[in-house]
Amino acid sequence: MTTAVATLTPTSNQTPVVANITDELSGAQWVSRFPGSASTSDLTGQFRSSVENFIAALTQAGASVIISATLRPVERAYLMHWSWKITNGTTPNSVPGMAGVDIEWVHPNNNASIQAAQAMVNAFGMGSLGVAPALNSRHTQGSAIDMSISWSGNLSIVKANGTTEVISSSPRTGMNSTLHAVGASYGVTKYQGSGVDRPHWSTDGH
Repeated sequence: MTTAVATLTPTSNQTPVVANITDELSGAQWVSRFPGSASTSDLTGQFRSSVENFIAALTQAGASVIISATLRPVERAYLMHWSWKITNGTTPNSVPGMAGVDIEWVHPNNNASIQAAQAMVNAFGMGSLGVAPALNSRHTQGSAIDMSISWSGNLSIVKANGTTEVISSSPRTGMNSTLHAVGASYGVTKYQGSGVDRPHWSTDGH
């Protein structure tokens, strides 16, 4: 466990006082810290317009759209990244620190460290995520959105150029490749990186 030593000098008594400041152990309680946004209003200018137009087209076509994340503070990205990495094999004591995030990843034993990281992964809703959230990403730049999209039957959706695309193929979710082309017409690109990130869309697929 990391311990810092601070020297405090009271105004009434000039004798220095030494206090030990201990970082807080990792765990699910950290997930409520540094909250992110799920509002399109926090996205950057042009991408915000692109997303809102795409979502409007989806809604008009009868699809369900549930937004889970837009802008993400870098501190939250740090917590998400390293909790995921620890549950997937990274040694807790190799995790670098971050200014302003007084977290201790190393518990009294390795199992406890992994269990605490797993609790964070679960609380962040990353249980099915196949790739670690990036430390510096389109989310921290305000140019990405995580959203779950679904519909039943055929989806007749208007593309950015005004033409209508009828999607009859499966899956009837945001993982549909034809829907990806529709999104791209608005400037909203489905995730194209390594691993699986089902809800992620951005300016360039990263």
